[in-house]
Amino acid sequence: MAVYSPLVTTKGTISTLMTIKAKFFATLRESLNIEQVDVNSDEVANVTDVWRVATAGEPMPDHVLCSVNLEHMPADTVVKDGDEIAFFPPVTGG
Repeated sequence: MAVYSPLVTTKGTISTLMTIKAKFFATLRESLNIEQVDVNSDEVANVTDVWRVATAGEPMPDHVLCSVNLEHMPADTVVKDGDEIAFFPPVTGG
């Protein structure tokens, strides 16, 4: 199911913008100061692009874990309208 956000165009008309929801967790959320952002799906092709647009070009740290619609996926996974992308820092333990 796609997520639609109202958008007023430069001509004053209302259109719909298809979006992809990007969520950031734990230390990524803290360091970027971003919890969640909607990304225009026309601007992205894969998870890496979502990171780039959502963070205004911040480089993605090595070993970031990504999920697409609650399933762990690699960063080169293709995304589509209505997807929910989540980014997690690497998990460590002892």
